[in-house]
Amino acid sequence: MRALKRAGAALAALFLLIAALLAINAALNAPQLARFEDLPEPAASRDVVIRRDRWGVPHVKGRTDADAAFGLAYAHAEDDFTTLQEVMAGTRGRLGELTGTKGAAQDYAYHLLNPRADVERGYATRLSPEVRAIVEAYAEGLNLYAARHPEERRLRGLFPITGKDIVTGFALTSPFFFGLDHTLGALVENKPLPNDSGFEQPKGSNAFAVAPRRSDDGATRLIINSHQPWTGPVAWYEAHVTSDSGWDMAGGLFPIAPFPLLGHNATLGWANTVNRPDLVDVYRLKPVDGGYRFDGRTLPLQSRRVWLKVRFGPFVLPVPRTVYRSVHGPAIRNDAGAFAIRYGGIGEIAQVEQYYRLTKARSYAEWLAAMRMGAVPATNFIYADATGRIAFFYNARFPERVPGFDWRHILPGDTSQTLWRRALPFDAAPQLVDPPSGYLVNANNAPWLATDAASNLKREAYSPLLGVEENVTNRALRATDLLSRMPRISADALWRVKMDTGYDPRSYERRYVAAVLALDLRNAPELARAQRLLATWDGTLDGRGAADALALLVIKYPFRALYRNEAPPPPREAIEDAVKRLTTGFGRLDPPLTSLVRLRRGNKDLPLTGGPGALRAIYTEWSDDGRLSANLGDSFIMNVTWDRAGRLSATSIHQYGAATSRPASPHYSDQAPLFAREAMKPAWFSEAELAPNIACSYRPGQRRPC
Repeated sequence: MRALKRAGAALAALFLLIAALLAINAALNAPQLARFEDLPEPAASRDVVIRRDRWGVPHVKGRTDADAAFGLAYAHAEDDFTTLQEVMAGTRGRLGELTGTKGAAQDYAYHLLNPRADVERGYATRLSPEVRAIVEAYAEGLNLYAARHPEERRLRGLFPITGKDIVTGFALTSPFFFGLDHTLGALVENKPLPNDSGFEQPKGSNAFAVAPRRSDDGATRLIINSHQPWTGPVAWYEAHVTSDSGWDMAGGLFPIAPFPLLGHNATLGWANTVNRPDLVDVYRLKPVDGGYRFDGRTLPLQSRRVWLKVRFGPFVLPVPRTVYRSVHGPAIRNDAGAFAIRYGGIGEIAQVEQYYRLTKARSYAEWLAAMRMGAVPATNFIYADATGRIAFFYNARFPERVPGFDWRHILPGDTSQTLWRRALPFDAAPQLVDPPSGYLVNANNAPWLATDAASNLKREAYSPLLGVEENVTNRALRATDLLSRMPRISADALWRVKMDTGYDPRSYERRYVAAVLALDLRNAPELARAQRLLATWDGTLDGRGAADALALLVIKYPFRALYRNEAPPPPREAIEDAVKRLTTGFGRLDPPLTSLVRLRRGNKDLPLTGGPGALRAIYTEWSDDGRLSANLGDSFIMNVTWDRAGRLSATSIHQYGAATSRPASPHYSDQAPLFAREAMKPAWFSEAELAPNIACSYRPGQRRPC
């Protein structure tokens, strides 16, 4: 009996010790502790004014470019300090402390890829003094906001941040846009490698450029239409930066970008769309004697122990991981062996330098010189300028691969023949400048479909070793078909194409619907009734047809698989799911599409048309009330025109508004009604346009008066 009592007492003591340790852990990792840190304000004096227009968009004017970047950081923090802190935590490998296991996955990639080491090596030599001044000033702007608003700080020890943190953020996330994160995830989880650089989410975009020769009024037109998640680290924010040294750029940017990444200045502009080139090579290492075989020698597989700090409720627990590195690059061990990864732009840190040079360009020659830096490893560019020039660049940092290997599959890692050392020159990538057709389109598709058939690039002119994607989207098919039919393209006609809700008969989506219509459903009367309704669908999601809601659900069901070039689920599953959803949520198969698809933000609940894969791209998630709430797709849109005389005008829209994480702000959702109506707001640019539309002006650190 005494032994049992002693064992019970020991067990109770152990429980008490564990409880005490957990309590200490929760106390030490409480977000509230960050509020009590002593954070000094930046010492540098900055000459900058933040001007907010009537929509809350910041127009930041500095004496120098660095002053303007400082002001932009402060303005963005006023609107979305929550997301900025998450992005900054990611640049330190600490995102798991804020967001849990999902953030810890990025932290693992941070340690595996080790961009911080690349930044430390190249910060002083790979980046110009101008760019270092800009990123350091931007960091100071965030530090000032953090010092002035301690109640909003969420992570102890995060501030002060530095310019190196900003550069690390660019270097870390750039390869994720062409699917490196998906390859890493597949290797970690022992899954098949993705086909054609597939993504977890349907990130995409549309971009349109029309030259004077094809427009109805001699104008040059550019539509920037990015498709991104509506909240989070890659949600768009609109801003305008100017300086006394001639910087003058308006457009969209992501958190921690010290200037717009797409948009326009007075003389030129560009749109970006995600492309999917094969820029990731995976090598199977041949293990031997604790290392791996390479060119007849045994090399050591370098290893490093890292600790991922992961939040679980109030606790932050350390999780050990080992990251590896071979001569090829980062390496991962799984049940199938050891695999190394090499990717386009590996070790590159000058992405921010290239984007800055693009914003400073005033002519096509200057802009093209910035593009030739090749620091942005992937993403399409659609360009237009006041002279009437338009251009499409399938931008990618293509490795210099040798023939004789299957570069789309796992490569032998024991020979230097597969270990490329250089990237191909910029001009090796597909590009189309001033096509005779007079217009260009990209919608995340292969570069061979960009305009009229006679003006398109020829696939056979490019080596298969490049790994150019062959993906063709409904958006590309639909846009080129509609525009090719127009002898002249007016502003209104181009906008109707951009907002088109149709699906081309050649598209994956329409072929999947055809497979549903071909099912033999005679033994399922309710499904057969839905099938008959689906047969009446006119191929658009404009909200006018009785079958639109049903068609949307049939398309939505397999869309992720289609986007990732995977086999879609069985068609019968799609119609069964659609029938269940509609009868449960509405008691009918034919509710109006606008009753099903909603834009929800604050106290606004607005109807939407469009859908996945449409030019009016709307992606959704299910809500508890059986409706679909939009959360991705059409987001920041900008419509830029230079008239026949080269005079600039622009409009823009954001799906929510400028105050992206401030529910109490009038700009939290003020643009949502316009967005739902497929309308735009003015994007004032010149001083003459801005003057009557400025709601307030103030300096960083001062109380915001509007």
